[in-house]
Amino acid sequence: MLSNSLKYAGIIATGSYMPDNILTNFDLEQMVDTNNEWIISRTGIEERRITGDDMATSDIATKAALNALYNAGMSPEEIDLIIVATITPDMAFPSTACIVQKNIGAKNAAAFDLGAACSGFMYGITVAEKFIKTGYYKNIMVIGAETLSKILDYTDRNTCVLFGDGAGAVIISEVEEGYGVLSSCMGANGYDGHLLTLPAGGSRRPASVETIEERLHYIKMDGSEVFKFAIKTMGQAAEDALEKCGLTKEDVDFLIPHQANTRIIDSAVKRLKISQERVYINLNKYGNMSAASIAVALDEANQKQLLKDGDVVVLVGFGAGLTWGSAVLKWKNYRR
Repeated sequence: MLSNSLKYAGIIATGSYMPDNILTNFDLEQMVDTNNEWIISRTGIEERRITGDDMATSDIATKAALNALYNAGMSPEEIDLIIVATITPDMAFPSTACIVQKNIGAKNAAAFDLGAACSGFMYGITVAEKFIKTGYYKNIMVIGAETLSKILDYTDRNTCVLFGDGAGAVIISEVEEGYGVLSSCMGANGYDGHLLTLPAGGSRRPASVETIEERLHYIKMDGSEVFKFAIKTMGQAAEDALEKCGLTKEDVDFLIPHQANTRIIDSAVKRLKISQERVYINLNKYGNMSAASIAVALDEANQKQLLKDGDVVVLVGFGAGLTWGSAVLKWKNYRR
């Protein structure tokens, strides 16, 4: 039943899971024409996590989901909806979210996947917040999970050095007045969608001998153009969300950006005029995990108790599509 008045929706728990296998820049030097110094200077990445052949996106999403449930002190039956943000689903259907639902025993939950690439987790936060605010659902799990190593061309030095695997999850529920998600923004520019694609495997170019021979089942990216888009978009998306809730960049206590490239993060930090110690960065350890990036960083910051009650926290990301998303939260700790 819908409520007559809007509620406040916020994150009450976080969780994450990272594969054990580490792929360093020095490992990549043995695989492709690159070197550690070049990768660090251009991206800030030193290593990334890689799933094994026996592990799919649903597997790591399930582990992140269980960790979030444990941290919330909740049972799976209390979850009303599961949203999995991913561009590396186990298969076209059923959705990865439905597989996770089965794995964790969330028998009362609806479930669907959301595809907005690196912006997916931010899109998921916005969707979940609306359901909670209206009273349609009480407890929603949003998971960002990717196994990008499965779609990387390890002969392409421009892409294979950038990405890694991982999963992060949050539970969004009703919170006290004045806390939780204060505002959020989503955006897209499909006119430039060709800049970052996975060309084959869908209805446009189904799998065939030709698509395999042409290596079209791997990520293709115009790196310089995506970089220009990201530099322009990151800071602007954060400012847009702040403006929507009547705050300014001076009010920001903590920034958790999409972990794609240190130079892109630095541009957003400079625009928001926020000190480096109030920005969470784990890019050096994990690389770009697409939809899992912000989710994992948020969980790490939360578990390290870096986020204090009343902090204004900005989450912001960009991705293929091209897409972007941001949210402003007034943080409240709800630990077990």
